[in-house]
Amino acid sequence: MAASKIVSFTVLLVICIAALYFTIPSPSFWTGPTVINEPSHIQSQAPVFDPRVLLSAPRRSPAIPDPSGKLAVYTVSAYSFESHQKTSEIKVIDITSGLSFLITDEKTASEPNWLGVTKELLWLKEGEKGSTVLVAGSVEHVGQTHVVGIVPASISNVKLRVLETGLIAFAFTAKSWPNGTLYNAQQEPKKLSTARLYDSTMVRHWDEYVSPQKNTIGYGTLERLDGRWRLGPLTNVLKDTRLESPIPTFGGKDDFDLSSTGLLFVAKDPSLNPAFNTKSNLYFVPVQDFSATPASEPRIFETELLQGAASSPVFSPDGKSAAFLQMEKNGYESDRNRVVHIPSVSGLQASTTTQLLEIQKGQAEWDLSPSSVAFSPDGSMLLLVVEDKGNDILFKIDLTVSLTNSPSHPAALTGPGAVLDVQPLKIGSNELFISSTSATDNSFYTIVDPARPAEARMVSSNSRNGVSFGLSSEQMSEIWFQGAGDYQVHALVMRPSNFSEDHKYPLAYMIHGGPQSAWTNSWSTRWNPAILAEQGYIVICPNPTGSTGYGQAFVDGITGSWGGLPYEDLVKGFDYIKEQMPYVDTDKAVALGASYGGYMMNWFQGHPLGRAFRALVCHDGVFSMANQISSDEQYFPNHDLGGPYWESRETWEKWNPARFTGNWSTPMLVIHNELDYRLPISEGLAMFNVLQERGIDSRFLTFSDENHWVLKEENSLIWHTVVLNWINKYVGLSPYEAQLASGIDMTTG
Repeated sequence: MAASKIVSFTVLLVICIAALYFTIPSPSFWTGPTVINEPSHIQSQAPVFDPRVLLSAPRRSPAIPDPSGKLAVYTVSAYSFESHQKTSEIKVIDITSGLSFLITDEKTASEPNWLGVTKELLWLKEGEKGSTVLVAGSVEHVGQTHVVGIVPASISNVKLRVLETGLIAFAFTAKSWPNGTLYNAQQEPKKLSTARLYDSTMVRHWDEYVSPQKNTIGYGTLERLDGRWRLGPLTNVLKDTRLESPIPTFGGKDDFDLSSTGLLFVAKDPSLNPAFNTKSNLYFVPVQDFSATPASEPRIFETELLQGAASSPVFSPDGKSAAFLQMEKNGYESDRNRVVHIPSVSGLQASTTTQLLEIQKGQAEWDLSPSSVAFSPDGSMLLLVVEDKGNDILFKIDLTVSLTNSPSHPAALTGPGAVLDVQPLKIGSNELFISSTSATDNSFYTIVDPARPAEARMVSSNSRNGVSFGLSSEQMSEIWFQGAGDYQVHALVMRPSNFSEDHKYPLAYMIHGGPQSAWTNSWSTRWNPAILAEQGYIVICPNPTGSTGYGQAFVDGITGSWGGLPYEDLVKGFDYIKEQMPYVDTDKAVALGASYGGYMMNWFQGHPLGRAFRALVCHDGVFSMANQISSDEQYFPNHDLGGPYWESRETWEKWNPARFTGNWSTPMLVIHNELDYRLPISEGLAMFNVLQERGIDSRFLTFSDENHWVLKEENSLIWHTVVLNWINKYVGLSPYEAQLASGIDMTTG
């Protein structure tokens, strides 16, 4: 009897296993690795969304489809607060089934790219003594790899372009010495002195001192011989020039493009000091043979009316035309980006025609500012990512209309959320593979046909649309309220996941930085409103005067009015919340802000609205306007305050928070980092000194290894813990408990 039961159970178990196996779809070529149903971190019951969950959740990169449109490759990293280690993986997702499988979990592997129409990938990994190893592997035989070549320096931002069967153009960026030699920090001799000597500013930028090594672009070829890929000789495109690309600090892949005819890139105008100017230019390097040096130096494309920053250069699919973005005004980093089209790059003369595209919304000029531009796969449309009323939307414009000198009309291809990257789905199709985020989902991939955008198809969501975080898109809403002038102000609202209109919740009023920036429906690991909402707050994220995504006039309205119109908008927003949102307890309100948002915390302190809050949090904020002279990019205060200090002192002093320290009385947490060269740490120390001398409850938090942001996971956990405990204490919410590896005493600091 017992034996028969065992046999029956065994048969049943085999049947169940077999049934389960045959219901799991897998790629037809798959021969070995375990298929993982994304996301692998999902638990049966979602944890409470707190800083540890936020910071340890797997982070996916945008995905790149293969030419067949069946697979897409991406990277994913995760941090463990138990082991205090970060893992990094390269994975491939089957676009039809949504299932993923592992290519490599080597810690330093990065930047996977498809090697033409083959089912092979190229990726980078760290080599010995500061070198970079290029590795090729097949998705059909995972684990079988070979070294393509070794570059004796750290390289990144790889781009590939098929030239012919078995031959691919290879472009990358790196640091280079003025003589063109690639820079390798690990192979530099030890310095006997720490002296630095400068004859012109800028001396330091963002979080590092400016050095003789500059960003450069290199190229070469990858050739397939006897079944293996090989890297050919490399050429430094910018050798013997004064040009630097990508543009520091945040330039990357978007600063250059590659085609079979050569390279396009943007670089700051070398005749102008970068501390006082934003002007950059578009350059073209014609390349006939990617195994040899170019026949000519970089050639400039100029658009007469545009003298500001240039960005997002891109070739058309056939390499015959190009497009890029450029601002009109030099010295204004938040001017509106105009779309420039180069109908033909043939002839390659400096006078080659550029066309400033006219784009209309209805009968009026479209005054939103694209952040990136790309061509549709068939070259008939331009694809623009544009910030629009709290979302980063993908728009299309008909290029065939623009070429007739008629105005183009933008059409939205995506809905709520934030588009991060757009790729062609496959050869021969106009469909697009789009990587995005939202305020409740840290990564999702969709497929959109520009002809039928309403029929977008979801490929994969890293968090099952927020479910694995215990979040829902229904927590996010919006309000509009009357501003200081004849306009409405927009704000995003994040509610707790267990929200009830019968309950009153304390208010967290979050002020964004920039100031020419905005809160958007996007994911962040630094200022994530859902973190505060899950503590029990109603989080209001207003976009007052100066915010982007509401037209250029609204952006420009903050010029010469830092503590004026934006402050008045925020006062009216607070009044609206108090009068129109009965579930918000404005008697238990806190305010938080960083950078310009930190400036506003100091401005609140000196003005009546500051008394409406139980506590404030000021992260890397502006305290003394005059101290902005010690910042790196001087064009920024010069533009916003009407000129340099000695020419526009009245405006600088009018909006100086330090003038009103006699009014300060609200408890405040001050956070300021040692490597913040945008707003030096003396700003934070000055705030804390004032608070302490006036006897105001205050704390000071600093990180010696962080810049304007807090990026390291262990530091970020401390940051979140200190911030949450500070504000929760003043509104009566429970403290946030976190086990911190640093051993910092959270009671005494």
